[in-house]
Amino acid sequence: MSIEVGSVVEGKVTGIKSFGAFVELAEGKTGLVHISQVSHTFINDINDVLNVGDVVQVKVLNVEDSGKISLSIKETQPKPEGSDRPRRGGNGGGRSNNAKGGNKGGARKAGGPATTIAHSDVSTEPFNTMADQLKEWAKKAGMA
Repeated sequence: MSIEVGSVVEGKVTGIKSFGAFVELAEGKTGLVHISQVSHTFINDINDVLNVGDVVQVKVLNVEDSGKISLSIKETQPKPEGSDRPRRGGNGGGRSNNAKGGNKGGARKAGGPATTIAHSDVSTEPFNTMADQLKEWAKKAGMA
């Protein structure tokens, strides 16, 4: 039996590392199930879910020319209810582009009031201080 991308086959877990599990398939070939492909839910420690010797159903995701085989256990299981909703934060759950993970680009932090000022409300006349400009905006907004 050849190992084809998209096929679901049975294999035996032969090794476990922090990043995933090695699974022996037919013909003595071995593939890797990355930890992100073990379950639809987050797994902190793969040893909590898999053990050497476990027999598992896996889907073949990719077979490289070099012989590396990428496998998935979660692709053989139905998605849990509600798993199609978008992740919080709207950026797919990844880290922000800011190396420190902070608020980049001056974007407003969540939870604060949003204030929109129409372009026509901004005075084009020079002003002496920012305080003067804020007073003018507050007056136009009916806050002063």
